[in-house]
Amino acid sequence: MTTKDTRSSDDKEYVAGLEKGLSVIEAFGIMNRPLTLSEAAEITGHSRASARRSLLTLQRLGYVESDGKLFRLAPRVLRLGYAYVTSTTTSKIVQPILESISERTHESSSVAVLDGTDVVFLARAATRRSLTNGLGLGSRLPAYCAATGRILLAALPPEDAQERLQRTRRLPLTPHTCTEMPALLSLLEDARRQGYAVSDEELELGVRSIAIPLRDNHGRTIAAMSIVASVHRYTLDAMLETLLPQLESARRMLASML
Repeated sequence: MTTKDTRSSDDKEYVAGLEKGLSVIEAFGIMNRPLTLSEAAEITGHSRASARRSLLTLQRLGYVESDGKLFRLAPRVLRLGYAYVTSTTTSKIVQPILESISERTHESSSVAVLDGTDVVFLARAATRRSLTNGLGLGSRLPAYCAATGRILLAALPPEDAQERLQRTRRLPLTPHTCTEMPALLSLLEDARRQGYAVSDEELELGVRSIAIPLRDNHGRTIAAMSIVASVHRYTLDAMLETLLPQLESARRMLASML
């Protein structure tokens, strides 16, 4: 997987070295494990020499650690994500609302934004019986099969949404995961028309989720808010009848804050 160069040929303000360093950091997230120099070069599309310079620079700055063979991200990288979370007001505004939703429904709720072909969680309120283990601030899910992802993709111009789906590795995470382009585009059209999206055991067996868009005062979709529940506690009809109104009520509360 290679990184996409967004430079124009006459862009004198573009710092290529910074781009390469950040793409190396992102490579660790793609593989979710330590990397060799060769793997870092292959994932980023950089030469071995370029990848080596980036890794050694990141190591010197404290963002990467190495045992001489494998490179791994160092805890200092968390500063980058934490800087985003603390600098955006969205997560601070929605957190008490999510906690209120989860207290009333006894189900986990989240707010996520779109990042490329993934969704990233900005805020989350989990219950004791939460089904989605390991999800927290900064966690990522593939947009094509997440309810939040479908809502956010549906808010894009159709050609943009289609392009993102086409460059996504649409893996069948469960026997129920929708991966075919025509069916996914139809689901996005449904989300645009209905104002909500669902994911029915597509990310994890036994888990259903429903999501709606959060818009700013200009009507632009800036995030998606969702509730996750067990298939044993909620049918799809029950989610629409019981949980969707909870999300819509929360959205009305947030309308003047975003």
